[in-house]
Amino acid sequence: MTSHEWGRVADDGTVFVRTADGERSVGQYPEGTPEEALAFYTERFAALAFEVELLDKRIRSGVMSPEEAAESVKTVSAQVDGANAVGDLAGLLARLEALAPVIETQREAKRAEKAQKQAEAREAKEKVVAEAEKIAEGSDWRGGANRLRDLLEQWKKIPRIDRAGDDALWRRFSSARTTYTRRRKAHFAEVNEKREGARAVKERLVKEAEELAGSTEWGPTAGRYRDLMQQWKAAGPAPKDVDDALWKRFRGAQDAFFGARDAENAKLDEEFAANAEVKEALLVEAEALLPALQSGEADLDAVKKAFRDISERWDAAGKVPRARIKELDGRIRVVENAIRDLEQEQWRRSDPEKSARADGMVAQLRSAIEKVEADLEKARAAGNDRKVAELEENLASRRAFLETAQRASAEYS
Repeated sequence: MTSHEWGRVADDGTVFVRTADGERSVGQYPEGTPEEALAFYTERFAALAFEVELLDKRIRSGVMSPEEAAESVKTVSAQVDGANAVGDLAGLLARLEALAPVIETQREAKRAEKAQKQAEAREAKEKVVAEAEKIAEGSDWRGGANRLRDLLEQWKKIPRIDRAGDDALWRRFSSARTTYTRRRKAHFAEVNEKREGARAVKERLVKEAEELAGSTEWGPTAGRYRDLMQQWKAAGPAPKDVDDALWKRFRGAQDAFFGARDAENAKLDEEFAANAEVKEALLVEAEALLPALQSGEADLDAVKKAFRDISERWDAAGKVPRARIKELDGRIRVVENAIRDLEQEQWRRSDPEKSARADGMVAQLRSAIEKVEADLEKARAAGNDRKVAELEENLASRRAFLETAQRASAEYS
């Protein structure tokens, strides 16, 4: 009989393995020696031990899912339990059993990781939904549509969460997209309706503009074109291709009219250039009156007579080029205003009513001063110093008023 730490070979070639429950036959090896028999069955154990070692490493490294690990442990445990091999089979089973808490820890970690990913996915989907709902309430009809398409692609890339939560969020997202699409369609339908209305208005304006293009009533027609332009702006946009074509016609009619008007004005300006030279010479005469007018020493009647003569020749000179009207009229108005100012000033000074009021004020103040002077003499004679002080102050004030009134009276005399 040949023995081993974990087994033995009987004389008839039967091989036994030692276990906690006693010996157990694992087979016979009659063809070889007892040593060869033990080697055959210990090699079987070594193969099982290698498989357990490999499984232990794979499970602890985390390359297997907890479910795969548990199933593998179950399979290998079945192979070890009752295996026809010689070795510490109980030790292998103990090692496999020791993997149970490892697998459970990994299972908990997987559950926590899954819960974290679910929470992140829920948060990401809620963010997508919130933005979609905000877009649905807004009026960004172009950017909003593009953004909703981007959000849909984001949604597809986010992992699903629990079915009920995922369905609820999808309903909100879908509802937001539907609401936005419905409002967007209504908006553009309204825009199209307005644009068709604008088309009708602008077609009418173009027709009138083209009818006016040949008019030679320069002032009224130019005013009418301004009115048409205001109506054009108020009408709003028509469909773009139509709007561009109508504007081209409208602008063309305007250009034709104003081009003809400008050509006519240029012709007239050329004719009126000589008139401007006459008026410039008249301005030299008129502006020569200014120094005396501004000093107030001019003979008003003589100045007015001279200016009437200049004005008559001014009117007889006729029209001047449009670009010179403001300049020349402005210069003649300066002289005209200076004459009027001097005339008003002289009238103010010779106003009978104001002169009478000024003379009356002087007389009243003199009478009052005489009375105060008499009272002052009495107070001095009586030695009433307090009364003297009051009357002297009163007298000084009245004399100051008298000087002012005398100057005003002199202006009207």
